[in-house]
Amino acid sequence: MNLFRISLFAAFLFSTVLSANAANLGEVKSDMKKRQPAIEALWAEGKIGENNKGYIEARAALEGEERKLVQAENADRRVVYQAIARSTQTTPEKVGVQRAAQISKRAAKGLWLQDAEGNWYRK
Repeated sequence: MNLFRISLFAAFLFSTVLSANAANLGEVKSDMKKRQPAIEALWAEGKIGENNKGYIEARAALEGEERKLVQAENADRRVVYQAIARSTQTTPEKVGVQRAAQISKRAAKGLWLQDAEGNWYRK
């Protein structure tokens, strides 16, 4: 997944949560942007993939800093999904599943993805 696609992803997420706490979401957006190159490197190495719930999941052993990176990204995604859920009157789980479907359609070749049944495949 290239930086342009990630930027579109971030723009989509943050444009749909206008009624949420702007200061907190601004920090989340900034944090996500800062860690994006490291996330992309882990994708490229095949160490992580996108699960069917809209979160990153380890596909190989991760070192301490890599684990922290994935945990931080997933925590920020959780915040965004909760904000979207509040503004669209749905659940964060449904938002995550919808986002996972979008990611799988737009994912770059080679990215690990999880289908609806929980099976992993490489695009």
